Amino acid sequence: MAQQNTRMGIALMIFSTFVFAMQDGISSHLAREYNVFMVVMIRFWFLAAFVIVLASRGAGGVRATARTPILWLQLIRGALLVSQICVMIYGFTLLGLIESHAVFAAYPLLAAALSGPVLGEYVGWRRWAAICVGFVGVLIVLQPGMGVFDPAAVVPLIGALMFAVYGLLTRFAGRTDSAATSFFWTGIVGAVVMTFVGIGYWEPMSAGNWAWMGLLCLTGALGHFTLIKCYELAEVSAVQPFAYFQLVFASALGVLVFSESIEANVALGAGLVVAAGLFTLWRQRRAR
Repeated sequence: MAQQNTRMGIALMIFSTFVFAMQDGISSHLAREYNVFMVVMIRFWFLAAFVIVLASRGAGGVRATARTPILWLQLIRGALLVSQICVMIYGFTLLGLIESHAVFAAYPLLAAALSGPVLGEYVGWRRWAAICVGFVGVLIVLQPGMGVFDPAAVVPLIGALMFAVYGLLTRFAGRTDSAATSFFWTGIVGAVVMTFVGIGYWEPMSAGNWAWMGLLCLTGALGHFTLIKCYELAEVSAVQPFAYFQLVFASALGVLVFSESIEANVALGAGLVVAAGLFTLWRQRRAR
C-alpha cells in the first residue's frame, strides 16, 4: 500500500486538472477541423495501448488485470465514458471551453443527487439544499430566459450527467474490482466502441494536426496516470475539491487561446456551482 502523502496528492490533482484542461483545448481545436468521432477514436487507440502496457507490467500480467466478475458493468462504464467524452468535445465546439466547463462543474452535485437511488447512500437535507443551489448556478450560466431555449446549452449538462453516472458506476465497480482493472476496461472498451463508430469518419489529417493529435494522446495518458497516483497517495475526499481547478485552467485557456470572454452570468453561476460542490464534498467527508 502506498504511503499517504496528502500534500503530494493535492499537487498531483492540480497538475492533473491542468493537463486535462490542456487536453480539452486540443480536443476543441481538432474537433473544429475534423469529425469528433475520429478524434476520440484515435485518442482511445492510444489509451488502449497505454493500459495494456500498464497491465502487462503488473502482477499476473494482462490476464490478471482484466479478470473481473462484473464484466457487464465494466462494459457499460467504458461505453458511457467514451460517449460522454464525445458529448463534451461537441459541446466545446458549440459553446466554447468556459461555458462548457462552467456547466460541467455541476457533475459532483449530480453524483450526490444520484448516489441515493444508485448506491443506496443517504443524502441529507443540507446536501439537497447544496444541490439546489448548484442547479440555480447552472441556470444562471445557461440563461434559458422566456424565449426559445438554445439546445446547444444542454449539451455540457448532458455530459455532466453522464460523467456523474460514470463516477457512480466506478464506485460501484470498486466494491469488487481494483482501480487497475477498471482503468484497463475503460481504455479497451472505449477503443473498441470508437473503432466501430469512428472508422467511417476517417479523413486525412495534416502533419501539423497529427502533432496536435500526438500531444492529445500523450496528455490523456499523462493525466490518467497522475490521477491514479494522486488517489494512491491521498484520500479522495481530501483531493477532490481541488478538481475544480480544471474550471480555472480551462477558462484561462479559453480567454488566452480561443479569444472567449467570461460573461458576468457565467462567473456568478460557476461560483455558485463550485461553492455548492465544495459544500457537498465537505459534508461527505464529515459523514465519513
